[in-house]
This record gives sequence, structure tokens and C-alpha cells, in this order.
Amino acid sequence: MSNTFKNYILQPKEELEGLTQLVNGFDQNGQACEINVVEEQPLTIFLNGQEIVTAMTIGDYPQYLALGFLKNQRMLSDGETVLGIDYDDELKTVVVRTDGQTIYEEKLKKKTRTSGCAVGTVFGDMMEGLDDLKLPNAEFRVSWLYELSNIINQTPSLYLKAGAIHGTVLCHQNEPLVYMEDVGRHNAVDKIAGWIYSHDKLVNDKALYTTGRLTSEMVIKCALMGIPVLISRSGFTAWGVEIANQVGLTLIGRLRGKRFMCLGGKDRLIYDVE
Repeated sequence: MSNTFKNYILQPKEELEGLTQLVNGFDQNGQACEINVVEEQPLTIFLNGQEIVTAMTIGDYPQYLALGFLKNQRMLSDGETVLGIDYDDELKTVVVRTDGQTIYEEKLKKKTRTSGCAVGTVFGDMMEGLDDLKLPNAEFRVSWLYELSNIINQTPSLYLKAGAIHGTVLCHQNEPLVYMEDVGRHNAVDKIAGWIYSHDKLVNDKALYTTGRLTSEMVIKCALMGIPVLISRSGFTAWGVEIANQVGLTLIGRLRGKRFMCLGGKDRLIYDVE
């Protein structure tokens, strides 16, 4: 099975130290037991000298989370240069430093409470940047979808060991590349975004797999990142489907084995299996 996972660039850490703690409890038969439960910890994100938000997170990859959050909230423009990202483990803070003035003050004036967990606030206009967005016309094969589902579901993860966690995976064709986990599905997506921006990776032929619901804010994040395919084992919201069709995003949900529903962007799908 180890060969199945050899193509990951980053995948969940198999060691649980610092990510979980052992808790005493009782099982269905009343027998005493010990189980691993996920640790939560606050992480405060600063942009230059301004405190932006405190998120509850599992604490891994704080630099990716901070950068991805700020980019996905459009507080960092595409042409802005990030001079450094400094993380203080004792204070649980991460500071993203840029070479110029940012637009965070305008964004902070307007925020929308979302259906997300852990980071449930969107700053600014949720629909900003979608009007003229055209996602690339990358094909996506149904056989790749089934292979991805099989590999991801068998990948050793914090979810399999402790539960109470969301996962997000950046994929290329039938290969999962970067697998991030967190207590909040938005945190996991933001970590993926931070990795993409840190490594200046092209995503016009990539897909994003998530264990979370396909809500409006999840669709918006994926679309603004420029990823043309969004996949989930979970379900949809009506607004999420509407936005996906507006921007031409291929939206696949309720993926179980070899069953799924596509509610947007079917023209990208190639049905190459029975």
C-alpha cells in the first residue's frame, strides 16, 4: 500500500504528538478506554502591524494557513510582494509582512458570518472578483475521480486516527499532491492556498477535493484560486451550485465509491468508464 501514496508532495502527519491528546472514556459496553481526540489551539494572524483574525486550528503549517487566508480574503493583491512570514509558537501568532500598504482596513469594515467552522467569517464583498472570472477549460476524467477517491480514502490521516477533522487535497488528474487537514474545512483550504502561493504553482489543470460541504464560500474560494474542478464526498447548497454555474466551475458532490452527482460544469467531464 505504501506505493499508493508515494506521489504526495505533502500528506497528513502520521505521528499524533501535538495534534491529539489521549482522553479517558467508556465504550458502548461501559468498558474504560483511552482514545485520541484532536487538539485545538488559537492562531492569531497579523498582516504587517494589524491584527486580522484569531482562528481555531490544529496548529500545523501556520504559515501556509495565514498566507492562504489573507490571499483568499483578497487582503493581499496578486502583485503584492510578501517579504516574510514569521511564526511565534509561544504566542501562537503569525505575522505576514509585505513591501507596501495593504487594503485590509477597507476589508475589515465589512464582514459576513459564514456557515464554516473554525474560521467562519468572510471579510469584504463575498462576490468580489467573480463577475469577469473565466476558469480554464481543463478536461477531467471520471476514471481519475474514482482513483482519487480510492487513494484519498485510504491515505493515513488524522481523520482516520482521531476523527473530528476536515481534509482538503490538491490533485492533478488521478494523483493527489497536497493533503491538508484541520478542524475547519476553510482552514484546510486556506493551507492548500498558502502552499500554492508560496510555491507559485499553476492550478489551471488541477482539482480540489474536500470532505466538507459545497457551500457558497467554498465554491468562491476554489474559483478565485483558479482551480476549475471542486469535488466533495458531502453535499451541496443551492447558492453554491448557482455560483459554480455562474463561473463555470465543475462541481462534483456526494462522491461515494462509483456514485456521484455533478451539478455544474459537466462539459469538462469525460465519461471514460461504464
